[in-house]
Amino acid sequence: MNKSLLLVATLSGFLAVALGAFGAHGLKAIAPPELVSIFKLGVEYQFYHTFALIALAFSGYWITSKLLHWAAYSFIAGMVLFSGSLYLYAFTGAKWIGPITPMGGLCLLAGWVLFATAVWQSKTDK
Repeated sequence: MNKSLLLVATLSGFLAVALGAFGAHGLKAIAPPELVSIFKLGVEYQFYHTFALIALAFSGYWITSKLLHWAAYSFIAGMVLFSGSLYLYAFTGAKWIGPITPMGGLCLLAGWVLFATAVWQSKTDK
């Protein structure tokens, strides 16, 4: 899991930088400030959880728990749903996208709970 998870994290980091640059430069020309702000929030949360994926990947060296896998899946799903819905909303302004965002937030919260549980249940003190 470690290598593939690191690969996903690096791709997510690349995408977050690219989207952040677009939001800072290109999006301002085509979207109102409130939608640019929403877009930036999506980038911010994508970055946070990219770093969380990196932490999970390295945690696998000390903690052997399937919960780390589930935490990774939750973070990835959360980034897609939370950040993705914010990106889509910023581009389209479609209000129907709104209910998707909290589902992504719940996935992100679940990822943190799963990560914490894996750490708590860990038998190692390395």
